[in-house]
Amino acid sequence: MNSHSSPPVKDFVFAALFLAIVGWIGLIAIVFRTLPTLGPRWLFFFLLVFAITGSMLPVTAFLNRRFPTSTPTRRVTVIREALLIGFFIAALAWLQLFRVLTPTLIIFLALGIGFVEWMTRLWEGSRWEP
Repeated sequence: MNSHSSPPVKDFVFAALFLAIVGWIGLIAIVFRTLPTLGPRWLFFFLLVFAITGSMLPVTAFLNRRFPTSTPTRRVTVIREALLIGFFIAALAWLQLFRVLTPTLIIFLALGIGFVEWMTRLWEGSRWEP
């Protein structure tokens, strides 16, 4: 692998399949077989993060490989970005549960998560050594 390239998508296929299968099957089971009490509700959010993270892991790996930066992207960065997307979707579901989700709140939450990721990438770039 070239030292200036991102990790290939095939490095994340096993983890993505595992997370997506466990997450989506678990979500289907939770939605159709349980009542929305406290335990299954928290399990819903946990499995939602699993499902979205597993589904977005190959996408973030592909995007990081397709649009390289000056410093090479590490595997941890790809996983973190997929996890942030999973947390974002779970936060939207949680806010919708209490009927406080608005389009403005979605935009501000996305901008906030994007800002955190941008600052983290900036910090990683300043610490990179060839």
